[in-house]
Amino acid sequence: MPVSSPRGGISLLVGTMKGAFVLRGGVSRRSWKLEEPQFFGSVIDHVAQDPRDPACLMMGTRTGHMGPTVYRSGDFGATWQEASKPPAFKKAKGRKATGRALEAVFQMTPGHADNPGEWWASTVPFGIFRSRDGGDTWKGLKGFNESKKLKKWAGGEPPGGPFTHSLMIDPRDARHMYVALSVAGMFESTDGGRNWAPLNEGSKACFLPDPDVPYGQDPHCAIMHPADPDRLYQQSHCGIYRMDRAEGVWKRIGLRLPKSIGDIGFPVVPHPRDRDTVWVFPMDGTEVWPRTSPKGRPAAYVTRDGGRTWQRQDTGLPRRHAYFTVLRHAMAADREEKAGVYFGTTSGEVYGSRDEGKTWKCLASHLPRILSVEVMVQP
Repeated sequence: MPVSSPRGGISLLVGTMKGAFVLRGGVSRRSWKLEEPQFFGSVIDHVAQDPRDPACLMMGTRTGHMGPTVYRSGDFGATWQEASKPPAFKKAKGRKATGRALEAVFQMTPGHADNPGEWWASTVPFGIFRSRDGGDTWKGLKGFNESKKLKKWAGGEPPGGPFTHSLMIDPRDARHMYVALSVAGMFESTDGGRNWAPLNEGSKACFLPDPDVPYGQDPHCAIMHPADPDRLYQQSHCGIYRMDRAEGVWKRIGLRLPKSIGDIGFPVVPHPRDRDTVWVFPMDGTEVWPRTSPKGRPAAYVTRDGGRTWQRQDTGLPRRHAYFTVLRHAMAADREEKAGVYFGTTSGEVYGSRDEGKTWKCLASHLPRILSVEVMVQP
């Protein structure tokens, strides 16, 4: 599916319920142009750029009646090729078969810098797949997909299904990995995914009789901070948390947000160079969980001191009657000197900031429900 030729600067890769969109912001990021949709009508769960090979993009999609698959591009999205062997669970034969059917390829994660051509895919239901040939063929990660512990870890069936949504690889050690699972918790591997252990001390499962269980928590999003791989953040069903890996305990930092807002939401986005700075986008998580902006007044919140204090950032956003939220993969930041921050809403708008969230501008509107937003850099 052709698009216009690559242009330098910043673009946004936007995955929606009805196709993939590209927003071109150029070098200045002052004016933005929305290009025609690709894969129109298909669910685009996630599109990501490979920092090791910027022309390479990977897309997790559900293409109509054909089910979930992966598409890859080697020319910044000008053309796409479907994987010859996309992710799929083993058929229900023999003792090692899972008997599960793949519902979505939910997140695409580039591999370690020492492993060119390696990509990881996180799925619904719980699953991790790896490609070692640039996304053409995929194989399940046996130590995770066939683990007998998966059923034990899961504490229930979350809305939308059991998401494997936050896979992180330590840039210092390709064998060191983290993953977050909806209604299961955070898990860590130090041997390339062969074995996994819970990493949930300090985080709450507030919906269970015992909120301090070793697993069964509901992380909505988790990140390894790019400025310090030992600093982790988590936005969960039960608050916002920070961990310094040497301590190994999650500390709830969202309680410093206003009580009228709360610390429940989906995304958490890091500043590219400051480990104490992250953005979140709270939603109304009270009573029946409307999953909209609290009181219809949307705002991002930023901390610049690791969660000790938070500042509301709503200049340029609707002042009232804006009942949307921002999903876990639908918020991102670029790496410019003054970092740009971007988010897509469940009502189809894309907002961006050139000044680290101080002011916002609507970059696109009337799109389908937005599932993911990622920054694409073009030379």
